[in-house]
Amino acid sequence: MLSIINQYYENLEEPNRSCLLALRVIVLGLDSRIQECWKYKMPFYCINKKMFCYFWKDRKTNIPYLGLVKGHLLNHAELEQGDRKKMKVLPIDPLADMPIDLILSVLKEAITHY
Repeated sequence: MLSIINQYYENLEEPNRSCLLALRVIVLGLDSRIQECWKYKMPFYCINKKMFCYFWKDRKTNIPYLGLVKGHLLNHAELEQGDRKKMKVLPIDPLADMPIDLILSVLKEAITHY
């Protein structure tokens, strides 16, 4: 039987499924302290039981994004804050090549705050 997190990914439509599964591998490979958990009906990634980042998709455009819990502390031009007070998101176009260098740069900066 699939875990609730694996069910979440299985229920996504392509190309979002492949995009978020690739992000999952990147995040989990970043640091051995990162643990995958299920919070607020979505996959969350925690460091020492503190929320670090999550995956979701924009309701209007259906484009997936990487949400950063302490995004307000980060200064990357590609991050979008929108109406959020602390979190920022990095939209990921599932039809384009994944910007791995940008994703790693953002995640490595974010991890310094934990």
